[in-house]
Amino acid sequence: MSREIDSLVVGRVVGDVIEMFNPSVTMRVTFSSNTIVSNGHELAPSLLQSKPRVEVGGQDLRSFFTLIMIDPDAPSPSNPHMREYLHWMVTDIPGTTDASFGREIVRYEAPKPVAGIHRYIFVLFKQSGRQTVSAAPETRECFNTNAFSSYFGLSLPVAAVYFNAQRETAPRRRSFY
Repeated sequence: MSREIDSLVVGRVVGDVIEMFNPSVTMRVTFSSNTIVSNGHELAPSLLQSKPRVEVGGQDLRSFFTLIMIDPDAPSPSNPHMREYLHWMVTDIPGTTDASFGREIVRYEAPKPVAGIHRYIFVLFKQSGRQTVSAAPETRECFNTNAFSSYFGLSLPVAAVYFNAQRETAPRRRSFY
């Protein structure tokens, strides 16, 4: 098993959200703060307000991909009753480009964890052709990655990466009394 898959298993991404898969496409996720997403690293929500740049590898421009970003720990890891919360969905991303060349069907919503440490997961699926995913889900809450990929006939994931985030505390003011 590759180190990439090992960290997805340890972080319970494989099992909780997606099935075991063999990564076959490169995916690089970078936020505007030049912060590159690495499995299991913690990022501050204040750095994640703008949608990231997601570069997709692949064999050629004739391959198309669907990208989803979800939070399986919403609203809190101890009570994830909104599992999986959909933060972003882009379809029809040509291989060897980035998500800006795709069709955004669910606009990016920045992470805002309220309680506990949340996992934010980017999953990339290869499509069988263009416009494979024809409709956005009705709600962001209770999204199901496996049911979604099955319904639209997508492959097992070809790439995945996740980061952790938790609520940022406000700076404390010093009291002079």
